[in-house]
Amino acid sequence: MKLFRKKVKTPQEPQYYTSSTNLQTLNYKVYYMKTWEKIFYFMLAFAVGAFVGYLFYGGIGKDEFGDPTALTRILDIGISSVTGLAAGKLFLPIRTEQIIHKRRSQLNSQFRDMLEALNTSLGAGKNVMESFAAVNEDMKIQYEEDAFIINELKVIMAGMANNDEIETLLEDFGRRSGIDDIVSFANVFRICKQKGGNTKETVRSTHEILSEKMEIREDIETVVTANKSEQNMMLVMPVLLIGMIKMTSEDMAANFVKPTGILASTIAIVLFAVSYVIGKKVLDIKV
Repeated sequence: MKLFRKKVKTPQEPQYYTSSTNLQTLNYKVYYMKTWEKIFYFMLAFAVGAFVGYLFYGGIGKDEFGDPTALTRILDIGISSVTGLAAGKLFLPIRTEQIIHKRRSQLNSQFRDMLEALNTSLGAGKNVMESFAAVNEDMKIQYEEDAFIINELKVIMAGMANNDEIETLLEDFGRRSGIDDIVSFANVFRICKQKGGNTKETVRSTHEILSEKMEIREDIETVVTANKSEQNMMLVMPVLLIGMIKMTSEDMAANFVKPTGILASTIAIVLFAVSYVIGKKVLDIKV
């Protein structure tokens, strides 16, 4: 007798939390697209994938005179649909990761500015609560109202007004951000508060380290930007070359629908895809 175990579906990590003061807080580690976003990005990727599929494999099944047959039309529609669906399915998680990366990069940059303002306020002799209040006003001048750091400072200010510990609020911020620099700052800040350390020196040192890391990251990004552009061009180049060949030479284009041409095109696509993935990993330098 076989025993069947029912699969337990793992609950999704929420995109939003609720703070102790009933404010909505953002989980920067995940992003769930709205329905219209999924449809838009899927259709965009589907159109590109269907076009590429038709460009590489369109025209298969022609008769001996080079005229399209019913099989040609069926294969054109079928192959284009399959490549379009595959492109749409693959692109959605890629686009989601791009959005998450962009949000966290913005938050990290804004957090550095917050630390700079906090360091200035503490250096002027203000206590922690007064310094965060001053930082909140400074960030409102520097950023738009919907900026990530503005929303986070709203949560921190509301929490302090509710007598929540500032170190607990910072730890919650770091946990939701998923950014090592913010997590480390929150941990160091808690230890400093518990052990009676120099908060001003802690903030100053953290700001200096974070600034140096971001400067190094920006320098690396500047160096590899040209390589990333070349990588993107190499990804588009096969599509452009095949398109030019098929538009300018019918005899050459006919070779692509032969078995050897189909095999060569498939191998080329696989090689370019693999090289793109490898190149992306090589150029993704962590600091």
